Amino acid sequence: MQIVVRAAVMFFFLWFLTRAMGKKELAQLSVFEMILAVTIGDLVQQGVTQEDVSLTGAMLAVGTFVLLVVAVSYVSFKFPRARPALEGMPVIVVRDGQPLTRAMELERVTLDEIKDAARSEGIADLSEVRVAILEPGGRYSFLKERSE
Repeated sequence: MQIVVRAAVMFFFLWFLTRAMGKKELAQLSVFEMILAVTIGDLVQQGVTQEDVSLTGAMLAVGTFVLLVVAVSYVSFKFPRARPALEGMPVIVVRDGQPLTRAMELERVTLDEIKDAARSEGIADLSEVRVAILEPGGRYSFLKERSE
């Protein structure tokens, strides 16, 4: 039972950390940061199972994480009002070709990052963009001006 409690505590701690990191950081992990994430995974495992290196301990810890992921997903699905807190909200960072600096500051994104994302979508200039949205997963969505 102690492993289940430790796994639950670590789950919510990691969930809080990933939410606090912000969208941009999650979408743009470098190779080093990915290696660091794997290393953190090993450290988390040690913290969850303490000195229990048995197969049962590992299965309990992983099972607890899976159950909590399913539970959070279920709560998000059943209670739409909880969704922004659990998954995040999309944020408009460009409107009518103009960057929204306050939103960019809150999300810690630069104009160059938005322009890079726009270019990768085949948009040469932000003046072509009606709305640019930073999605909860860290990706950008662009709605272009209608050509009439």
